[in-house]
Amino acid sequence: MSDVVRLTAWVRGRVQGVGFRWWTRARALELGLVGWARNTDDGRVEVVAEGPREAGVKLLELIKGCDTPGRVDGVVERWSEARGSLRGFVER
Repeated sequence: MSDVVRLTAWVRGRVQGVGFRWWTRARALELGLVGWARNTDDGRVEVVAEGPREAGVKLLELIKGCDTPGRVDGVVERWSEARGSLRGFVER
């Protein structure tokens, strides 16, 4: 059985106002992850996703890839134990 983890990622670049949160939500749902994506006041997008570690790694690879809306200049990630309280994946 695979690890269930929480990925928190702060994505910087031109990621607000370009459909990045919607795109992230769609990818996360395809991967079977739950969580949310929200704009931060400093121009980044914060992504919190819980599910199998492999799915979280794949989402992170997609976020860092070249096919995202806008432009990703960098990602800071933190892995932790899943809390299990999230349902669905929403844009905040």
